[in-house]
Amino acid sequence: MRKFDYREEWKALLTPEIVSYLSQIHEFKGEQTLFIESKADTLTQLVEIAKIQSTEASNKIEGIYTSDERLRALVKDTTRPKTRSEREIAGYRDVLNTIHENHDYIPPKSTIILQLHRDLYKFEGADTGGKYKVVDNIIEEEDSTGNKSIRFNPVPAWETPEAVEELCRSFEEALYMEQIDPLILIPMFILDFLCIHPFSDGNGRMSRLLTLLLLYRAGYIVGKYISIEKLIEDTKEVYYDSLQKSSIKWHENANDYEPFVKYMLGVIVAAYRDFSSRVKWLTTENLSKPERIREIIRTTMGTITKSELLKRCPDISQVTVQRTLAELMETDEITKIGGGRYTKYTWNNK
Repeated sequence: MRKFDYREEWKALLTPEIVSYLSQIHEFKGEQTLFIESKADTLTQLVEIAKIQSTEASNKIEGIYTSDERLRALVKDTTRPKTRSEREIAGYRDVLNTIHENHDYIPPKSTIILQLHRDLYKFEGADTGGKYKVVDNIIEEEDSTGNKSIRFNPVPAWETPEAVEELCRSFEEALYMEQIDPLILIPMFILDFLCIHPFSDGNGRMSRLLTLLLLYRAGYIVGKYISIEKLIEDTKEVYYDSLQKSSIKWHENANDYEPFVKYMLGVIVAAYRDFSSRVKWLTTENLSKPERIREIIRTTMGTITKSELLKRCPDISQVTVQRTLAELMETDEITKIGGGRYTKYTWNNK
Protein backbone atom coordinates (compact mmCIF):
# COMPACT_ATOMS: atom_id res chain seq x y z
CA MET A 1 0.00 0.00 0.00
CA ARG A 2 1.10 3.58 -0.64
CA LYS A 3 2.99 5.08 2.32
CA PHE A 4 2.38 8.62 3.56
CA ASP A 5 5.36 10.34 5.13
CA TYR A 6 5.67 14.10 4.74
CA ARG A 7 8.69 14.56 7.01
CA GLU A 8 11.25 14.67 4.20
CA GLU A 9 9.33 15.07 0.93
CA TRP A 10 8.46 18.73 1.57
CA LYS A 11 12.10 19.83 1.45
CA ALA A 12 12.29 19.21 -2.30
CA LEU A 13 9.43 21.69 -2.76
CA LEU A 14 11.34 24.73 -1.56
CA THR A 15 11.97 25.99 -5.09
CA PRO A 16 12.44 29.74 -5.71
CA GLU A 17 8.94 30.04 -7.18
CA ILE A 18 7.24 28.24 -4.30
CA VAL A 19 9.26 30.19 -1.71
CA SER A 20 8.17 33.41 -3.45
CA TYR A 21 4.53 32.32 -3.22
CA LEU A 22 4.95 31.50 0.47
CA SER A 23 6.50 34.90 1.18
CA GLN A 24 3.68 36.72 -0.59
CA ILE A 25 0.99 34.78 1.28
CA HIS A 26 2.67 35.33 4.64
CA GLU A 27 2.88 39.06 3.92
CA PHE A 28 -0.76 39.25 2.83
CA LYS A 29 -1.85 37.35 5.93
CA GLY A 30 0.08 39.65 8.24
CA GLU A 31 -1.40 42.76 6.63
CA GLN A 32 -4.97 41.55 6.61
CA THR A 33 -5.52 39.57 9.80
CA LEU A 34 -5.94 42.63 12.03
CA PHE A 35 -8.08 44.32 9.40
CA ILE A 36 -10.41 41.31 9.16
CA GLU A 37 -10.77 41.19 12.94
CA SER A 38 -11.60 44.89 13.21
CA LYS A 39 -13.87 45.17 10.17
CA ALA A 40 -15.84 41.91 10.34
CA ASP A 41 -19.21 43.65 9.96
CA THR A 42 -18.09 45.58 6.89
CA LEU A 43 -16.96 42.36 5.21
CA THR A 44 -20.27 40.54 5.69
CA GLN A 45 -21.31 41.10 2.08
CA LEU A 46 -18.04 39.57 0.85
CA VAL A 47 -18.75 36.47 2.93
CA GLU A 48 -22.21 36.09 1.42
CA ILE A 49 -20.94 36.60 -2.13
CA ALA A 50 -18.12 34.09 -1.58
CA LYS A 51 -20.58 31.47 -0.27
CA ILE A 52 -22.66 31.75 -3.42
CA GLN A 53 -19.64 31.67 -5.72
CA SER A 54 -18.03 28.77 -3.86
CA THR A 55 -21.18 26.66 -3.86
CA GLU A 56 -21.80 27.34 -7.54
CA ALA A 57 -18.21 26.85 -8.73
CA SER A 58 -17.37 23.68 -6.81
CA ASN A 59 -20.53 21.98 -8.04
CA LYS A 60 -20.16 23.38 -11.55
CA ILE A 61 -16.75 21.71 -11.89
CA GLU A 62 -18.56 18.40 -11.41
CA GLY A 63 -21.34 19.26 -13.87
CA ILE A 64 -23.94 20.12 -11.21
CA TYR A 65 -26.04 23.16 -12.13
CA THR A 66 -29.17 25.12 -11.36
CA SER A 67 -30.38 28.60 -12.33
CA ASP A 68 -28.78 31.70 -10.78
CA GLU A 69 -32.04 32.54 -9.04
CA ARG A 70 -32.43 29.07 -7.57
CA LEU A 71 -28.76 28.96 -6.56
CA ARG A 72 -29.02 32.17 -4.55
CA ALA A 73 -32.19 31.00 -2.86
CA LEU A 74 -30.60 27.65 -1.98
CA VAL A 75 -27.45 29.23 -0.56
CA LYS A 76 -29.55 31.62 1.51
CA ASP A 77 -31.69 28.63 2.58
CA THR A 78 -34.93 30.34 1.57
CA THR A 79 -36.14 27.42 -0.56
CA ARG A 80 -36.07 23.64 -0.59
CA PRO A 81 -34.11 21.68 -3.22
CA LYS A 82 -36.29 20.26 -6.00
CA THR A 83 -33.87 18.20 -8.12
CA ARG A 84 -30.90 15.92 -7.49
CA SER A 85 -28.53 18.71 -8.52
CA GLU A 86 -30.20 21.10 -6.09
CA ARG A 87 -30.02 18.53 -3.30
CA GLU A 88 -26.28 18.22 -3.85
CA ILE A 89 -25.91 22.00 -3.97
CA ALA A 90 -27.81 22.31 -0.67
CA GLY A 91 -25.57 19.67 0.88
CA TYR A 92 -22.46 21.57 -0.18
CA ARG A 93 -23.94 24.76 1.26
CA ASP A 94 -24.44 23.12 4.66
CA VAL A 95 -20.94 21.61 4.83
CA LEU A 96 -19.44 24.95 3.76
CA ASN A 97 -21.37 26.71 6.53
CA THR A 98 -20.18 24.11 9.05
CA ILE A 99 -16.57 24.74 8.07
CA HIS A 100 -16.99 28.52 8.17
CA GLU A 101 -18.48 28.46 11.65
CA ASN A 102 -16.69 25.55 13.37
CA HIS A 103 -13.33 24.97 11.64
CA ASP A 104 -11.35 25.20 14.88
CA TYR A 105 -13.31 22.22 16.22
CA ILE A 106 -13.08 20.01 13.10
CA PRO A 107 -9.79 18.09 13.08
CA PRO A 108 -8.70 16.29 9.88
CA LYS A 109 -9.53 12.77 10.99
CA SER A 110 -11.04 9.94 8.98
CA THR A 111 -14.21 9.93 11.09
CA ILE A 112 -14.64 13.66 10.47
CA ILE A 113 -14.15 13.24 6.72
CA LEU A 114 -16.88 10.59 6.74
CA GLN A 115 -19.22 12.91 8.65
CA LEU A 116 -18.61 15.78 6.23
CA HIS A 117 -19.27 13.48 3.28
CA ARG A 118 -22.45 12.26 4.96
CA ASP A 119 -23.64 15.86 5.30
CA LEU A 120 -22.71 16.58 1.67
CA TYR A 121 -25.39 14.05 0.73
CA LYS A 122 -27.79 14.71 3.60
CA PHE A 123 -30.65 15.50 1.19
CA GLU A 124 -30.08 12.34 -0.86
CA GLY A 125 -30.99 9.71 1.72
CA ALA A 126 -29.16 7.74 4.39
CA ASP A 127 -27.36 5.31 2.07
CA THR A 128 -25.59 7.83 -0.17
CA GLY A 129 -23.08 9.71 1.97
CA GLY A 130 -20.69 8.99 4.79
CA LYS A 131 -19.40 5.67 3.44
CA TYR A 132 -16.21 4.74 1.67
CA LYS A 133 -16.44 3.20 -1.78
CA VAL A 134 -17.18 -0.52 -1.85
CA VAL A 135 -16.26 -0.96 -5.53
CA ASP A 136 -12.97 0.06 -7.13
CA ASN A 137 -13.24 3.29 -9.10
CA ILE A 138 -11.18 4.90 -11.86
CA ILE A 139 -10.50 8.47 -12.89
CA GLU A 140 -11.29 8.95 -16.56
CA GLU A 141 -10.67 11.73 -19.02
CA GLU A 142 -12.45 12.46 -22.27
CA ASP A 143 -10.84 14.00 -25.36
CA SER A 144 -12.45 16.44 -27.79
CA THR A 145 -13.88 13.60 -29.88
CA GLY A 146 -15.57 11.91 -26.92
CA ASN A 147 -13.09 9.08 -26.50
CA LYS A 148 -12.52 8.14 -22.85
CA SER A 149 -9.31 6.86 -21.31
CA ILE A 150 -8.14 5.99 -17.80
CA ARG A 151 -6.15 8.84 -16.30
CA PHE A 152 -5.52 7.28 -12.90
CA ASN A 153 -6.31 4.14 -10.92
CA PRO A 154 -7.04 5.14 -7.30
CA VAL A 155 -6.51 3.00 -4.22
CA PRO A 156 -8.62 -0.21 -4.28
CA ALA A 157 -11.80 -0.19 -2.22
CA TRP A 158 -10.52 -2.73 0.30
CA GLU A 159 -7.47 -0.57 1.10
CA THR A 160 -9.34 2.73 1.32
CA PRO A 161 -10.26 2.90 5.06
CA GLU A 162 -6.68 2.14 6.10
CA ALA A 163 -5.26 4.56 3.51
CA VAL A 164 -7.41 7.46 4.77
CA GLU A 165 -6.49 6.65 8.38
CA GLU A 166 -2.79 6.65 7.49
CA LEU A 167 -3.13 9.85 5.44
CA CYS A 168 -4.74 11.77 8.32
CA ARG A 169 -2.29 10.38 10.88
CA SER A 170 0.72 11.36 8.77
CA PHE A 171 -0.66 14.83 8.14
CA GLU A 172 -1.26 15.57 11.81
CA GLU A 173 2.13 14.11 12.70
CA ALA A 174 3.82 16.43 10.19
CA LEU A 175 1.90 19.45 11.50
CA TYR A 176 2.92 18.59 15.05
CA MET A 177 6.59 18.77 14.06
CA GLU A 178 6.11 22.52 13.34
CA GLN A 179 8.89 22.39 10.75
CA ILE A 180 6.78 22.24 7.60
CA ASP A 181 4.85 25.28 6.40
CA PRO A 182 1.15 24.28 6.39
CA LEU A 183 0.82 26.03 3.03
CA ILE A 184 3.03 23.31 1.53
CA LEU A 185 1.63 20.47 3.58
CA ILE A 186 -2.06 21.15 2.81
CA PRO A 187 -1.81 20.75 -1.01
CA MET A 188 0.27 17.59 -0.48
CA PHE A 189 -2.53 16.18 1.69
CA ILE A 190 -5.20 17.15 -0.85
CA LEU A 191 -3.27 15.56 -3.73
CA ASP A 192 -2.98 12.32 -1.76
CA PHE A 193 -6.68 12.45 -0.82
CA LEU A 194 -7.63 12.76 -4.48
CA CYS A 195 -5.32 9.91 -5.45
CA ILE A 196 -6.97 7.68 -2.82
CA HIS A 197 -10.37 8.78 -4.21
CA PRO A 198 -12.12 7.29 -1.17
CA PHE A 199 -15.74 7.77 -2.21
CA SER A 200 -17.86 6.55 -5.08
CA ASP A 201 -18.94 10.17 -5.66
CA GLY A 202 -18.12 13.62 -4.29
CA ASN A 203 -14.32 13.31 -4.11
CA GLY A 204 -13.65 16.59 -5.94
CA ARG A 205 -16.10 18.60 -3.86
CA MET A 206 -14.80 17.03 -0.66
CA SER A 207 -11.22 17.91 -1.64
CA ARG A 208 -12.16 21.57 -2.04
CA LEU A 209 -14.06 21.63 1.25
CA LEU A 210 -11.09 20.01 3.00
CA THR A 211 -8.78 22.59 1.42
CA LEU A 212 -10.81 25.38 3.00
CA LEU A 213 -11.00 23.55 6.33
CA LEU A 214 -7.24 23.02 6.55
CA LEU A 215 -6.42 26.57 5.41
CA TYR A 216 -8.82 28.02 8.01
CA ARG A 217 -7.32 25.85 10.75
CA ALA A 218 -3.85 27.12 9.77
CA GLY A 219 -5.04 30.73 10.01
CA TYR A 220 -5.48 31.44 6.29
CA ILE A 221 -9.15 32.46 6.11
CA VAL A 222 -9.12 34.40 2.85
CA GLY A 223 -11.39 31.70 1.36
CA LYS A 224 -14.16 33.00 3.60
CA TYR A 225 -14.18 36.29 1.67
CA ILE A 226 -12.91 35.29 -1.79
CA SER A 227 -14.09 32.06 -3.38
CA ILE A 228 -11.12 29.74 -3.81
CA GLU A 229 -13.45 27.29 -5.56
CA LYS A 230 -14.31 30.00 -8.12
CA LEU A 231 -10.61 30.63 -8.78
CA ILE A 232 -10.13 26.89 -9.32
CA GLU A 233 -13.13 26.70 -11.62
CA ASP A 234 -11.80 29.64 -13.65
CA THR A 235 -8.50 27.77 -14.14
CA LYS A 236 -9.77 24.20 -14.14
CA GLU A 237 -7.69 23.11 -17.13
CA VAL A 238 -4.50 24.05 -15.26
CA TYR A 239 -5.97 22.47 -12.12
CA TYR A 240 -6.51 19.12 -13.83
CA ASP A 241 -3.13 19.32 -15.58
CA SER A 242 -1.31 19.88 -12.28
CA LEU A 243 -3.23 16.98 -10.70
CA GLN A 244 -2.23 14.73 -13.57
CA LYS A 245 1.45 15.67 -13.37
CA SER A 246 1.61 15.24 -9.60
CA SER A 247 -0.12 11.85 -9.63
CA ILE A 248 2.38 10.16 -11.98
CA LYS A 249 4.14 7.30 -10.11
CA TRP A 250 2.01 8.02 -7.03
CA HIS A 251 1.50 4.33 -6.24
CA GLU A 252 5.28 3.84 -6.34
CA ASN A 253 5.86 6.66 -3.80
CA ALA A 254 7.80 8.50 -6.51
CA ASN A 255 5.38 11.24 -7.58
CA ASP A 256 6.31 14.93 -7.82
CA TYR A 257 4.10 17.13 -5.62
CA GLU A 258 5.50 20.36 -7.07
CA PRO A 259 3.01 20.99 -9.94
CA PHE A 260 -0.04 20.72 -7.68
CA VAL A 261 1.52 22.56 -4.73
CA LYS A 262 2.62 25.39 -7.02
CA TYR A 263 -0.82 25.61 -8.59
CA MET A 264 -2.64 25.76 -5.23
CA LEU A 265 -0.27 28.38 -3.84
CA GLY A 266 -0.88 30.47 -6.96
CA VAL A 267 -4.63 30.24 -6.32
CA ILE A 268 -4.17 31.36 -2.70
CA VAL A 269 -2.01 34.31 -3.77
CA ALA A 270 -4.69 35.28 -6.32
CA ALA A 271 -7.35 35.10 -3.59
CA TYR A 272 -5.39 37.42 -1.29
CA ARG A 273 -4.77 39.89 -4.12
CA ASP A 274 -8.45 39.87 -5.00
CA PHE A 275 -9.32 40.39 -1.35
CA SER A 276 -7.02 43.43 -1.13
CA SER A 277 -8.61 44.94 -4.22
CA ARG A 278 -12.18 44.45 -3.00
CA VAL A 279 -11.46 45.66 0.51
CA LYS A 280 -10.08 48.92 -0.87
CA TRP A 281 -13.36 49.78 -2.55
CA LEU A 282 -15.57 48.45 0.24
CA THR A 283 -13.95 50.09 3.24
CA THR A 284 -11.42 52.81 2.54
CA GLU A 285 -12.94 54.86 -0.25
CA ASN A 286 -16.52 55.25 1.05
CA LEU A 287 -17.76 55.50 -2.53
CA SER A 288 -21.15 54.75 -4.01
CA LYS A 289 -21.39 51.82 -6.41
CA PRO A 290 -21.27 54.00 -9.56
CA GLU A 291 -18.34 55.92 -8.08
CA ARG A 292 -16.50 52.66 -7.42
CA ILE A 293 -16.99 51.59 -11.03
CA ARG A 294 -15.77 54.99 -12.25
CA GLU A 295 -12.69 54.84 -10.02
CA ILE A 296 -11.79 51.30 -11.09
CA ILE A 297 -11.88 52.29 -14.77
CA ARG A 298 -9.93 55.49 -14.07
CA THR A 299 -7.13 53.64 -12.26
CA THR A 300 -6.93 50.72 -14.71
CA MET A 301 -4.05 50.85 -17.17
CA GLY A 302 -5.32 50.17 -20.68
CA THR A 303 -8.80 48.71 -21.19
CA ILE A 304 -11.33 46.87 -19.06
CA THR A 305 -14.40 44.80 -19.96
CA LYS A 306 -17.82 44.69 -18.34
CA SER A 307 -17.19 41.10 -17.19
CA GLU A 308 -13.96 42.21 -15.52
CA LEU A 309 -15.83 44.98 -13.70
CA LEU A 310 -18.46 42.49 -12.52
CA LYS A 311 -15.74 40.13 -11.31
CA ARG A 312 -14.01 42.88 -9.33
CA CYS A 313 -17.33 44.13 -7.92
CA PRO A 314 -19.45 41.02 -7.28
CA ASP A 315 -21.77 43.01 -5.01
CA ILE A 316 -22.75 45.33 -7.89
CA SER A 317 -25.46 44.16 -10.28
CA GLN A 318 -25.01 43.92 -14.03
CA VAL A 319 -27.76 46.54 -14.48
CA THR A 320 -25.86 49.05 -12.32
CA VAL A 321 -22.61 48.40 -14.17
CA GLN A 322 -24.31 48.81 -17.57
CA ARG A 323 -26.08 52.01 -16.50
CA THR A 324 -22.87 53.50 -15.08
CA LEU A 325 -20.93 52.69 -18.25
CA ALA A 326 -23.60 54.43 -20.32
CA GLU A 327 -23.47 57.51 -18.07
CA LEU A 328 -19.68 57.67 -18.23
CA MET A 329 -19.81 57.51 -22.03
CA GLU A 330 -22.41 60.29 -22.11
CA THR A 331 -20.11 62.54 -20.06
CA ASP A 332 -17.20 61.57 -22.32
CA GLU A 333 -15.20 60.22 -19.36
CA ILE A 334 -14.68 56.82 -20.98
CA THR A 335 -14.40 55.49 -24.52
CA LYS A 336 -16.03 52.31 -25.79
CA ILE A 337 -13.83 50.09 -27.94
CA GLY A 338 -15.20 47.29 -30.13
CA GLY A 339 -18.62 45.72 -29.86
CA GLY A 340 -20.53 42.67 -28.69
CA ARG A 341 -18.63 40.22 -26.51
CA TYR A 342 -15.36 41.98 -27.36
CA THR A 343 -16.42 45.39 -26.03
CA LYS A 344 -13.85 47.14 -23.86
CA TYR A 345 -13.71 50.50 -22.12
CA THR A 346 -10.87 52.88 -21.42
CA TRP A 347 -10.54 56.09 -19.40
CA ASN A 348 -10.22 59.35 -21.34
CA ASN A 349 -7.20 61.18 -19.97
CA LYS A 350 -8.11 64.79 -20.66
